[in-house]
Parts: sequence; structure tokens; C-alpha cells
Amino acid sequence: MTLSSACKFDILIIGSGAAGLTLALRSAGFASVGVLSKASLEQGATFYAQGGIAAVLDEGDSLESHIEDTITVGAGLCHRGMVEHVVNNSAGAVRWLLEQGVPFSTRSGAGASGGGGDLSSLHLAQEGAHSHRRIIHATDATGKAVFQTLRQRAREHAGIRLMEGWTAVDLITQDVGAGRRCAGAFVLDDASRRVFAVEAKFVVLATGGASKAYLYTTNPDSASGDGIAMAWRAGCRVANMEFNQFHPTCLYHPHARSFLITEAMRGEGAWLELPGGERFMERFDSRGELASRDIVARAIDHETKRLGEDCVYLNISHQPAELVRERFPTIHRRCLELGIDITRERIPVVPAAHYTCGGVMINRHGETDIENLYAVGETSFSGLHGANRIASNSLSECFVIAFSAAESIARKFAGTGFAGHCPAWPEGRAESGDDILVSHNWDELRRCMWDFVGIVRSDSRLKRAERRLELLRGEIHDHFRSHRISRDLVELRNLALVAGLIVRSAAARKESRGLHYNLDHPEPAPEACDTVIAPREHGDLLRGDQALS
Repeated sequence: MTLSSACKFDILIIGSGAAGLTLALRSAGFASVGVLSKASLEQGATFYAQGGIAAVLDEGDSLESHIEDTITVGAGLCHRGMVEHVVNNSAGAVRWLLEQGVPFSTRSGAGASGGGGDLSSLHLAQEGAHSHRRIIHATDATGKAVFQTLRQRAREHAGIRLMEGWTAVDLITQDVGAGRRCAGAFVLDDASRRVFAVEAKFVVLATGGASKAYLYTTNPDSASGDGIAMAWRAGCRVANMEFNQFHPTCLYHPHARSFLITEAMRGEGAWLELPGGERFMERFDSRGELASRDIVARAIDHETKRLGEDCVYLNISHQPAELVRERFPTIHRRCLELGIDITRERIPVVPAAHYTCGGVMINRHGETDIENLYAVGETSFSGLHGANRIASNSLSECFVIAFSAAESIARKFAGTGFAGHCPAWPEGRAESGDDILVSHNWDELRRCMWDFVGIVRSDSRLKRAERRLELLRGEIHDHFRSHRISRDLVELRNLALVAGLIVRSAAARKESRGLHYNLDHPEPAPEACDTVIAPREHGDLLRGDQALS
């Protein structure tokens, strides 16, 4: 597919996961929508999400209980108004997904039929730190079911154009009075390596998180912090970037380094065991295996280091084999392919980087600091997750905030026009760069983050990480400015910037709270405060690399 240099959309959505596709479908009735995906649509985090969507549907549950569970796990940093907004509207999001045809699991074992469905018929799972069963799911492949349904709906809609193989490089902004507005984005055609300016009345960042900053992650390769980096270069504030969630149970196997073992398995009674078979979670938390993710991940990290082991084990073999096969067909099938029968054997697991709780600062409508620029999903910071995300609230946030953002755009739409002339991308660079340099910098960055900015941190480790990342950013900046760019180089540039934001935020937090644990400051501070940083105060992270405007 070709892209005209004069390409325009009313709404340009950068990212094709749950949040981006939802906003596209909610907006296409009144606007032309372009959805940008730098790889195939399936390469986003949504496709791989196993767990589900948290919403109060059972009469024994309550909205207040879901709110309090979220706030408790968030360790004092959740914004209560945002928590209430998402929790109160999550059931409506599930109803909309049923109307789109998502085949959620039902109490009878059959998938809910498309075009509607009774909320009371849905099977509800339980996950860590939730006090009730409130996780709506499609067996253990919820993200795949949601994504495939929304993608099909988007393909059928005449007002939506899906564009695969196009990488957003930078936002195009214009100064308006005392503020700034977004007017589109520079977009790289991966095939030709040419960069085009795409104009838009509204731009939405739905690019996911930045877990690719770490050597071991459950995320696909697309999780390179693109939206966060582009927004920062354009002038947006970011918040709470130090809170990186490590999922406790990633499959430990040389041929499946990013395969996640859903938390719902522990909700169905799976145990965590040491190599000798001893259970250990009760020593760390009275909730055992159903403690929050930060506690479970630190417990596993502690035990593996104490014993000098590479992993611990998740054991569900004591449950009926038929239940395991029916409830977790994807995990059962994948493990069998690797020679592990989970109905009889334990699963080797380790923690891995999983979710970015911080991001671009937004309000409940998804609006950022820049006029007509929105952010939704994992790339944003809404205040919902606080210092630690409770399981399955992330998809709920995607849908609810996407709904609100579409409503906000609709209110502004009639009075918003195209900004006019867009600048040209500077060409005339060397044809190709040094692939060895790019590959080496990728590896060094991710190992640095894993070793010094991981599950357990210290002041000295953070200082060492900052020094190394500063050198890397300099090398990457020079390479980016001197050579024709590629998707790998764009992602590396973005990830080096976002890694710097993570380290800078972590160094500023002189306490341990939620997902951030510092050996030099092991106790929480008396008052819980967000870490908010702005480009004007940390301009050295940009190294003169601001977005073109």
C-alpha cells in the first residue's frame, strides 16, 4: 500500500491494539480515521493478553469493592476519581464488546454469541489481589479474542483505514498562542524507508508500553515506548515512569522466553514451589499465591537469588486434568509443544517485565498537555494504576478511556480544522547505518536496565544506569541524525529516551512503594506523591532531539 505525501485524516491513531481499535470504531461514524501499525496488526500487546477484563458483574460483588481493591494494590498513588470512572464504566465496556461479537467464556462453557449476550451468563475468573471473581475472559486467550473481533469490525467499516508497515517517527506540532497543538505525524514507510508527513485534526497515541527496555519481557517487540518518547519530544509531561510491573510467572524455557503464564492459573489454585517442592509464598504474604504482583515477583526474585536457582515452579497438576485443559487451552498446548504436560508436571517460571504503569499524563478524556493530542492505554498515565496495577484493570482502562476520548473528539470536531502546511522531513542522509552498532546498543541498553533498574534497585545501581544510558543516547542521537532511518533505529532512539525517563523517575523516588523497591530507601514515605517530570526541566534527555514543528 502506498501513502500519498498529501495524506490526511480527521483522526490519526498511532497503534492498533485494544485502545486504538476501540477509539477508531467509536469515532468512525463522524470522522475519517487512519490506524497506524508499524508491523502486522497482531504484533501489539493486546493479541497476547491472556487474563481478561476486570468488571463488576456478580451480585455478590460491588463497585466499591473493585475500587478499594484497585486502590489498595496501587499503594496510595491511585487517583480515586479516575479509579471510580473506570470501574463504574467497565461493565458498559464489556456489554459493548459483546455487541461487537467477542466470544467470552460463559458459565456453561460455551462462548457468548456475537451481537449481544447476557452479562450474567459470563464466566468470572479470579486473579491476584481481587477480593471477588470479576475477570471476564475468553478461556486463556482474551486479548486474541478481543483483538480479532475489533480488527474485523474495523476492516468492515468504510470510515477506517488500517495501515500496516508504517512507523510513526515524530509528532508534528504548531505553536498556538501560549500553547501548542498537534497537527499530524511524520511516518516512515518501512519498505522504502521514506518519511511522509500525515496531517490530522486529532492524533491519538495508542502505542502501548516500554517493557522492551528490559532484557526479559512478556511483551512483543513492538513495546518500545514510542508514544511516550514522541509525546515527550513534543513537550508533554510524563508521570510515574519508575513503576514497571514485572509479571511473576513468565515461562522459563530457551525456546519461549516471552510466553506468559496467566495469573488466572493461580486464581484456579496453582501453587508456586521451590525446586524441592516446598511452597513459599505464605512466608511473604498471607494471601499466598494471590498476593499482588509486586509481592509475588519480589518473592520469586528473593528465592531464586537465595538458592542460586534460575527459576521456581508453578504447579497446577493437583487440579483435575480436564479442568486444566478446558480453562487453559493455550498454555496447555504451548507447554506440550515444549515437552511439559501441565496436567502432570510443574511449569518453570521467572518474573519478566510486563507493564508500564507510568506514561504520558492525561485526564479522564485522554487529553494530554498538547491541544488535539490524545493518549490511551498503556502509553498513558491516567492515575488508575498508582504504584502497582491490579490484574486485568489494563484492558478495562483501554476501553473506558477510549470511549471518553472519542466523546471528547466528537465535541470538538465541528470547530476543528486542519492546521495547514506541514514541514518536510529532512532527507539527504547516508543510505544505511551501522547495523552492528544498532544491535550492540540494543543489547547494552536492555541488559543495563535489567541489571540496574529491575525488580530490586539501589541508588548506586541507578547512578550507574544513568551514566551508561547517557553515553548510549549520545551515540544513538548521532547515528539517527547522520543516517537514513529504519524502524529498528526509530525504536532504539525511543527506548533509549524512555529508559532515561525511567531512571530519572526512579532516582527521584526516595522510598519503596509498590513496584519500586530501593534497598537504600526500603520504607514508604509518609506521604504518597506522583513523580511528574517535564521536558523543560529535563531537557538534557533530549540531547537537542526535539520533534520537528
